[in-house]
Amino acid sequence: MHAGDTNEDATTVALAALGWTVSDGSRAQRLLDVTGLAPADLRARAAEPAVLGAVLGFLEAHEPDLVACAEAIGVAPAALVAAHARLESP
Repeated sequence: MHAGDTNEDATTVALAALGWTVSDGSRAQRLLDVTGLAPADLRARAAEPAVLGAVLGFLEAHEPDLVACAEAIGVAPAALVAAHARLESP
């Protein structure tokens, strides 16, 4: 099974991507600015599919971050894209 094949896999990949994203202060601030989330909202709603989808969308919008995140968490960039699609599907 590939990352992103199920909602559980997509959530796991997205949570890893969220961890990577917020590990850098300036990148974390960009995420907050782009999504409009406050730090407390992000912490409280981190496991929600809509928030995780927003994180993956944020990474997709800036390919260097998408590629760096994928490398850091040990998945292909396409797995992040697939996880995003899976989280946003009904």
